[in-house]
Amino acid sequence: MFTTGFAVFLGMLLLMVKLPRRLLLRALHRDLAVDLTVTLLVFLVHFGSFDGLMAATVAGLLTSLATSSAKRLFGHLDGDRYIPGLFRLDLHR
Repeated sequence: MFTTGFAVFLGMLLLMVKLPRRLLLRALHRDLAVDLTVTLLVFLVHFGSFDGLMAATVAGLLTSLATSSAKRLFGHLDGDRYIPGLFRLDLHR
């Protein structure tokens, strides 16, 4: 169940990496909404067995950790205003 949860999280992480920077930073502005959406979708997909629900829980927790960490590391976009994190991203590419 932990392996499945980690695999689901890894898939979500790869999707987030492929997003354009501005879209990713806008999503990080609403990190709680992203966490809840991902967790609920994964719960719905894996509903029906204890192992599936535990895998969804692990994926949701890892997603929450990743979005919180990414927001602190890279910042977020509030409208058109960039609020940097520890690392400043170049948004003009």
